[in-house]
Amino acid sequence: MPEYFIGTDIVSVSRIENIIQQYSDRFKKHTFTDNEKSYCDLKPNPAIHYAGRFAAKEAIKKALYSSGIINSINFIDIEIVSSDYGVPEVQLSYPNLNNTQVKVSISHIEEYAIAFAVVSLS
Repeated sequence: MPEYFIGTDIVSVSRIENIIQQYSDRFKKHTFTDNEKSYCDLKPNPAIHYAGRFAAKEAIKKALYSSGIINSINFIDIEIVSSDYGVPEVQLSYPNLNNTQVKVSISHIEEYAIAFAVVSLS
């Protein structure tokens, strides 16, 4: 029977926007994949999409850590891609997470981005 673990995070869009303005390349390089950067940078308001993906990565980390299967993962090892229907999908590039399923939901308004993640272990 699978076990489920959850994580959630909320981020101030202006905080992420300020970090991007101050540390642009360094912050993006250590936090987002090339695909994520391309996706966000093509949007009319990139900061809100970066904030959403940042919140998603934090929520995923919390769910993974609460599962006990890992105790550390880099942001860059978690990639949020959009399906053909615009649904966020998670791709992990971390050893020993082959049987781990991760689902995430992201929502945002002008001021905040929030994400909820569920990790399922078979």
